[in-house]
Formats: sequence, structure tokens, C-alpha cells
Amino acid sequence: MPFDATDHALMARALRLAERGLYSARPNPMVGCVIAHGGEVVGEGWHPRTGEPHAEAFALRQAGERARGATAYVTLEPCAHHGRTPPCADALAEAGVARVVAAMRDPFPPVDGAGFARLQAAGIAVAAGLMEAQARELNRGYLARVTRGRPWVRIKLAASLDGRTAMASGESKWITGEPARADVQRWRARSGAILTGADTVLADDPALTVRLGDATPFQPPLRVVVDSGLRSLAAARVRDGVAPTLYLHGPDAVVPSGLQAEFVALPLRDGRTALDAALQLLGARGINEVQVEAGPALCGALLHAGLVDELLLYQAPVLLGDRARPLLAGLGIDNMAARLPLRLIDDAVVGTDRRLLLRP
Repeated sequence: MPFDATDHALMARALRLAERGLYSARPNPMVGCVIAHGGEVVGEGWHPRTGEPHAEAFALRQAGERARGATAYVTLEPCAHHGRTPPCADALAEAGVARVVAAMRDPFPPVDGAGFARLQAAGIAVAAGLMEAQARELNRGYLARVTRGRPWVRIKLAASLDGRTAMASGESKWITGEPARADVQRWRARSGAILTGADTVLADDPALTVRLGDATPFQPPLRVVVDSGLRSLAAARVRDGVAPTLYLHGPDAVVPSGLQAEFVALPLRDGRTALDAALQLLGARGINEVQVEAGPALCGALLHAGLVDELLLYQAPVLLGDRARPLLAGLGIDNMAARLPLRLIDDAVVGTDRRLLLRP
């Protein structure tokens, strides 16, 4: 059965609701639900955070008896398993919903198709695939973690027009303007972890915390320092207690006691931390999105290894010259045939700077 204009409008509304969980729903997916009779909305909801009711439960609570015979528009297949909350597929059936339109199937193994099967077994008409591309984009981190076992990896970069990220001395404050730096905080807030390297910690002693400047609720991202030899411990802002901190080090590193942080040993490859193992570890911990804020060596190594899903590049209208530090290092590109093509996903002006979202 084809979807009509009302279906599209109400699924778009459900997607807008789902996006309200951008900073708080993780590691769960962002989900929105709208319950309607034709074009009349009788209930709606979204999933705010893990452990709280799912979007369908909030929408059914608002709809009450008017859910009977209605259509439920859900951005993700209703769950079919008992987790921290009961199955949403059962709740929709018990409420007497006549039809469920879902944007996409949930690849999470306990749900994958089982939610649709439960609904159909209860006599509910099920249609899926409406605005699926938008739903996938919204939950790209969750889908990456569930389907491949590692998070969606985004590298944040700030560069001059000539592709430089810092002066030869390491000085980099500030290439971009205040609006761009404030914009970065929103991208940090949606991330489950902020990853950096020992060189950045030693050079800048960053706090790697989220500073939104308003009352928007968010979960503090895990701060992850890749430091095979634990040589960056003298810099302490990353261990200020405002957010949790994890050091990923080599198997032979000596871990000191009494520090406010967690330490996990990972294997080394060519003397450096195995980055794929680092991401698998974060995926196993329920991290959906990782934002990398590091120097050219670590960023280049991730890109060279094929572990980067997107680049968030803030480009300032300044020139730093050929003695300044490059955007990325170690890519090993020696000819045009080996160049790395990127797709432009978004292009926006933020203050006086340009923000590009790019994907390999």
C-alpha cells in the first residue's frame, strides 16, 4: 500500500520528535511516535533517555482510549523484548492500534523483525520504509554500533584556508571564531565519547567537556585518551571529574594508582595503539558516536585505516603559511590516483567560518 501525504507529514513529525533525544537517549536509539486518526493527532511521544519509557509508551499514554483504531507512526520498529521497559509492540496491540507505519526495521538482534511479527500476529497492519533514509541518518551512530560493532567516527578539524591547523610552535588558539567554537559543543554533546591523543593532551591540556551555555540536558561524553605509553598523565584537566575519563594504553605501560580515571590495555601495532581494537572496545561499551579531536597524526591514522565515517571541518578565512602544521598526516598519498575522494554532505556558514560535513 503506497504512503499518502498524511503519512509523510506525520512521519516527519515523528522524526522531529525523535531528534529531541539527540543529547540524552544514548546508547538507545532516538525514536519518535505519533498516533493519529487520519490527520488528527491524538498522542505523541519521544524517548528521552535509557530506562525511561519509549516513545510509543508516551504517545499511548497521551492518546488513551483514542489509540483504538488509530495509526501509529514510529521512526523505528517497535521493540519486542523485555529490557528495562516492556515490549512496545505488545503495548500497541493492547491499546487496539489498527495500523503501524515504521520508518525502518531495527537491526538490534532481539528486535530485528520480531516487533513487526508481533504486531502482525495481533492483526495490526504493518508498513515499513517511509522516510527510511532520514531515520537512518538520525540514528547513524546507533546503527553503526549495532551492525558492525564499533561506533560512528567523526573527526572534528579546524583549519585555515591553506589547510593548516596550528602554527609550527603548536599555537592554535584560535583559528576559528566564537560561533564555530560554540557550534562544536553541540556536536560534542551528541557524542558518546570524545577521543584524543597524547600529543594533544600534552600540547593543550584540554578539558574535553561540553559547554552548551543553556539548560539543554545532555549526558557528559566519555573522554578517551589514546596514549600507549601513558606519557600524558602530567596534564590533568582531562581528569577534572566533570566527565568520566578512559586511557587506552599499551600492554607494558605502568598504570599509576590514585588517579581519577579508568585504564585499559590494548594491543599495539607497529608500536602504536591498535585503533580498530579501541573502537571495538567503545562499541562494546554502548558508544554510538565518537568525536575525534586530535592532532594530524592520530586523525590521519584513523582515516588511513578506513575507520572514519565523517569529517566535520571548520574552515576559517585566514592563511597560516607553509610552516604551519598540516590538517592530516600519514595518509601516504603520492599520486593523484591515490587521492581520497570525499562527499560533501552539508555546507554551512557559522559566524565568519565555513562548516563542511564530509564523508569518505
